[in-house]
Amino acid sequence: MTVPVALLLLGILTSVAAPRLLGRADWPDREPVVALWAWQCVVAAVLLCCALSMTLSAAAAWQEVRGHLFGGAPHGVVEAYALGAAGPWAAPTAVALACGGLWTLTMLAGEVLRARRRRRAGRAELLRRAPLLQGEEPGGRLVVVEADHPDAHWLPGATPQLVVTTAALRRLKGSRLDALLAHEQDHARFRHDWLLHCSAALAGGFPQVPVFAAFRNEMHRLVELAADDTASRRFGRVTTALALVDLNEHRGVFGPSPTPEAQLPHRVNRLLAARTRLPAPQRLRLTATAALVPALPVLVAFVPGLRALH
Repeated sequence: MTVPVALLLLGILTSVAAPRLLGRADWPDREPVVALWAWQCVVAAVLLCCALSMTLSAAAAWQEVRGHLFGGAPHGVVEAYALGAAGPWAAPTAVALACGGLWTLTMLAGEVLRARRRRRAGRAELLRRAPLLQGEEPGGRLVVVEADHPDAHWLPGATPQLVVTTAALRRLKGSRLDALLAHEQDHARFRHDWLLHCSAALAGGFPQVPVFAAFRNEMHRLVELAADDTASRRFGRVTTALALVDLNEHRGVFGPSPTPEAQLPHRVNRLLAARTRLPAPQRLRLTATAALVPALPVLVAFVPGLRALH
């Protein structure tokens, strides 16, 4: 019965240590795509620890579950997990973790439903502001709406739509407008909305778990940095930085008073600083190391059985 306990301890250790390590590192700002991958691996590892611990705890508590889980396995494999020596806390642990899993799915489903409602409301508002012409098919990739302030955003969905205001078209010219469009297209291409939904569901469902709150905050920050980098690689860092300034200057985000868009000055300064990317071998090592994090709970769960087979 030590394996479920080890998995829970590993999940706690991962949820505490990994965010601190990532928070202290200076490379995520230089490689936001690798950082996105690393954060997803950390959260996947925590969830895997809980799921595997729940499964083995349930197998220890109930013979029916054990029969389904280890059906056909050699007797030595079952003995290696010492499931028969489970204490009275095996069943409560399995039930608590199962309830946590159901709550996670409920929160994710609620987040998806809210996102769908927002998309429907956004598309209805878009049709009101930019009605279709006679014979025009809905679902165009680019929609221009009349507005006094520059703005650009994308509506996610099966056919993502990029919405740009006429003020943005007047204010941003040439490559600056192209950089802005490339930034928004990067969000649509890599479906960053799903990362935001998943992180919001976990943080909302488990507000007491710091790793999920950090995951949500970092997803909001890193997807913007990744999109900035895509635009800057095509049209230049200075051009992309000036496009961000032109688009957001009217919001007062570059003044002394803090605003919800306070990360924008950091994004502009980051682009202007023009820090070099990490060497390709180092990026590969970081990617591989992150992939090992969710592999570790799987290894912990299967090692006793594999040892018994040999």
